[in-house]
Amino acid sequence: MKIPVQHRDSVTILQPAGKITIGMGDVALREAVDDALAAGSRSLLVDFQKASKMDSSGMAELVAAYKKVKENGGEIKLLHLPSNIRDVLTITQISRVFEIFDDEDEAVASFN
Repeated sequence: MKIPVQHRDSVTILQPAGKITIGMGDVALREAVDDALAAGSRSLLVDFQKASKMDSSGMAELVAAYKKVKENGGEIKLLHLPSNIRDVLTITQISRVFEIFDDEDEAVASFN
């Protein structure tokens, strides 16, 4: 899986699609975050609009991404969480760590 990347202002938007699960999307998410940081991005927005599922490996990568971005002086926020992914993040209380948005304009503006 390759995660498409867009840039808006100084924000890097990662757009995973499909399943973010062990052996598939989890590695792609890690690589996309690493690539963005290596390119100098410090404001990352993960847009889950096209994501269909996330398992515990995907959640672990999301938490690892949060830590890695923070350690590099950046911020990572979430956008367009499908209800099934939002529910899992809420139950596990991972949602308390991230700012979560339903509107891209609001999310991008929140970095400034």
